Amino acid sequence: MQSAAYGDIFVSSGLVTSEQMQQALDKQRQLKSQEQIGDLLVSMGLITERDRVRCLGEQWGVPYIDLTDLKIEDDVIAAITQELARRFKVIPIERSPKKLTLAMKNPLDIFAIDEIRLITGKEVEPLIATEEDIINAITNNYRTEVNVKDAVTDVMRDLGGSDITLTDDHKTDDGITIEQLKEMSGEAPVVRLANMVISRGIQEKASDIHIEPAKDCLRIRYRVDGILLDGMVLPKKAQASITSRIKIMADMDISEKRAPQDGRISATIEGRPYDFRVSTLPAVFGEKIVMRVLDKSNISVGLNKLGLLPYTFEMFESMISRTYGIILVTGPTGSGKSTTLYSVLSKLNSGEKNILTIEDPVEYELSGITQSMVNTRAGMTFAAGLRSMLRQDPNIIMVGEMRDQETAMIAIEAALTGHLVLSTLHTNDAPGAVARLLDMGVESFLIASSVVGVLAQRLLRTVCPKCKEQYAPPKDAIKRLGMNLDLLDKGEVTFFRGRGCDNCKGSGYKGRIGVYELMPINDKVRELILARASSYAIREAAIEAGMRTLKDDAMEKILLGMTTLEESLRVIYAG
Repeated sequence: MQSAAYGDIFVSSGLVTSEQMQQALDKQRQLKSQEQIGDLLVSMGLITERDRVRCLGEQWGVPYIDLTDLKIEDDVIAAITQELARRFKVIPIERSPKKLTLAMKNPLDIFAIDEIRLITGKEVEPLIATEEDIINAITNNYRTEVNVKDAVTDVMRDLGGSDITLTDDHKTDDGITIEQLKEMSGEAPVVRLANMVISRGIQEKASDIHIEPAKDCLRIRYRVDGILLDGMVLPKKAQASITSRIKIMADMDISEKRAPQDGRISATIEGRPYDFRVSTLPAVFGEKIVMRVLDKSNISVGLNKLGLLPYTFEMFESMISRTYGIILVTGPTGSGKSTTLYSVLSKLNSGEKNILTIEDPVEYELSGITQSMVNTRAGMTFAAGLRSMLRQDPNIIMVGEMRDQETAMIAIEAALTGHLVLSTLHTNDAPGAVARLLDMGVESFLIASSVVGVLAQRLLRTVCPKCKEQYAPPKDAIKRLGMNLDLLDKGEVTFFRGRGCDNCKGSGYKGRIGVYELMPINDKVRELILARASSYAIREAAIEAGMRTLKDDAMEKILLGMTTLEESLRVIYAG
């Protein structure tokens, strides 16, 4: 643990109250955690990472620098190589004939300072900045395209010098033996190119990396903030070696090309642990590979960080403080359900409760919580794991997904016997969760007596803060929102969008925020569930009781300038 002076800085700066600091210290003690108090305050959602780093700099006597709006000259960047910058998590800010000013993750790292002093021949003046800001600045200021081209050239030269050729028909790779594939995938240029494909995904903050074979090329695409963007196009001759390299890394059978496979890659990139869930799918021009990126060290947990508006936040916080019942989080794949559940678990993880989870797979590791992973081959299904958990004296159980009647029935049994159960369902809105459970074969009286609330959610891209500007959206789009056009004509409503800049790569958006629809199960809704009423009737009763719909939540975030009308129409109003 760090000295009390560090904690005092947060209080004296007005970032937290004395009571909040005491809560954090109590939690640190209860969990017997080695986590520093600043990190704990961030994980609890009481301060931001920038607040933590700024206070740390104040304790160390090192000035803090915010890199988000900083323009760095090319001749300054050239002072050290990209490899050195990434290795030590530093970036040059200013240079003079005798001095180099560096933004550093750890300004007390004398080994990094000494090495950079020796290489540059200049005295180093350290400043402190967040790791995320430094990595973003490195990504934005150093160019990697040349390295990618060099790696592709090396791969092509190596392949060109061999007698291995791909057949022109649709039976891709049939002209290559397994031994040749293994040999190719282990060659240095191929390894370097595969690493660059993955590293670029990390730098772009992609949630998924797509490796797609086409008739005459291999296309790499990245899903960033929910949108699939083109990354790079590689020559067709690189397909076999890249595909085999990824499959070997994921511990897959490279000889099996006609059936889908699933695997997992664990890697440390730039000092941070990542997991990649890898899936292959045989297609006409070869195997398509999709890698889901899981940054295990950077999950943004904390109810305060989710984007819940005050009214919804208070209601949800009250709901999760119950000691029994089922709370369901619904939404399509990639809507942030897992992050919401992890945030709830982090909030409830006081050290006084036994919290168990069964997940497929475990996406992020939380200290003080027992997490189990589904293993169908070994008989560890959601239902089997959940049944075993009831014999483990749990207080809170998290089930990754309710996929079938058996899992749902055991979860309901747990909720009715005094346990708080958290889980997810794939439905379009909160009232639809009731219909989904009925469709699974769960009796209406069991749903009415066990479910205490349903939270539906989506993720909307947020307006880039660097190029944010006012604008007037099309009137037909405003009509679709159900807003009074007179308010716009009178100038009483202001809309914002991103103009497009280097920070957001011209998209006008940077990051995402959740929009929510929270349906508490009150007496009126309970009666409708018992009567097996329609989702529409349940929705109307919930709205009458104060439920804010996804559209209402999105509308408020548009008016607050967090997102755009077009983005809301794309995600919430489409269809």
